[in-house]
Amino acid sequence: MATDIKDAAHAFDAAAVMRLLPTRPRLLALGEPTHGEDTLLDLRNELFRQLVEQEGYRTIAIESDCMMSLVVDDFITSGKGTLDDVMEHGFSHGRGASAANRELVRWMRAHNEGRPESEQVRFAGFDGPLEIAAAASPRQTLTALHGYLTAQVDADLLPCTAETLDRLLGADDRWTDPAAMMDPSQSVGQSADAGRLRLLADDLVALLDAQTPHLITTTSREDLDRARLYGRTATGLLRYHHWMADTSPARMTRLCALRDLMMSHNLLAVAARGPALVHAQNSHLQREKSSMQMWQGRVEWWSAGALVSAQLGKEYAFVATALGTIRHQGVDTPPPDTLEGLLYELPDDRYVINAPQLTTALGDTPPTPRVSPWFGYATFDPAHLADSDGIVFVKDVLRS
Repeated sequence: MATDIKDAAHAFDAAAVMRLLPTRPRLLALGEPTHGEDTLLDLRNELFRQLVEQEGYRTIAIESDCMMSLVVDDFITSGKGTLDDVMEHGFSHGRGASAANRELVRWMRAHNEGRPESEQVRFAGFDGPLEIAAAASPRQTLTALHGYLTAQVDADLLPCTAETLDRLLGADDRWTDPAAMMDPSQSVGQSADAGRLRLLADDLVALLDAQTPHLITTTSREDLDRARLYGRTATGLLRYHHWMADTSPARMTRLCALRDLMMSHNLLAVAARGPALVHAQNSHLQREKSSMQMWQGRVEWWSAGALVSAQLGKEYAFVATALGTIRHQGVDTPPPDTLEGLLYELPDDRYVINAPQLTTALGDTPPTPRVSPWFGYATFDPAHLADSDGIVFVKDVLRS
């Protein structure tokens, strides 16, 4: 290992991460190259605890359903519910089963115990209510938004009644049918009822915005923020369902882009509340276009990180995670001519890598991109090095 590459590597801790950055960013995002590995989630927990305690970050946002995450936030701020219930109902994509996620929630609740609201740490999911095979019904978000407005504004201002919403929504299973992901003809997203619901959702969000001065004085800021979450989630879901019914070649590109657009709107809302820490797959947080090979070919779209970075500028920072091995998934020692292979020669298990220093050290001979032997692991593209603020490198990911 060349000395100049060693010079770009620093012992893993929050201070090393902050030294990568000119100032404390409003959103500090840590990516991961694979999901479901507690080695990486334990590392996230350690880093985020340090950043909360040392740098004053007050929200932790992860790649999970933004609506389900309200259950977690209620628990860590007020003790509502039990830890078991929160892990079962507060996470999407099966992430409630993770021991590391359970420890994160337990720590956040313990941290908040006895603290004033202004000093508490909050939790947010910033993904839409979208699973890989299906999207949620817009019922929960539309009815919650309508109910909030019904309690606060003149009934004559509402664009419809709750009964009208219920009739147009119909049975939830027609929205959540997993067959619609592969077969657009099975989606209800471009039906007459769905078209009417998109207009009503837009009118409800417009009413919410138009009544902001009144709502700020008659409800809590927390309730207003949640109503805004309901509004952007409802409109995002209806837009997503609309394009699930699309039959054009651009269908999956649009769906991937819409998911990250929903993510970006949630991250900007989190940033508006104060400094926040973000954790998700590298591809959702990077500043470059994301890409994926799907059944109908390669698709490319702008990631949530790219969209947020375009608005926040230096107030957004992204530190990717790269790794050496996940042997229980068939990911063995990386080839020595790859970026991961070069970093694997370092003696310790975890490092914070200064990306500009590493770029300089590599000179005019960039590493060979690593080929992933397992579909669940996305390697770090060395072409993205210059657009990352840093890299956390983990030598070996152990079986959870």
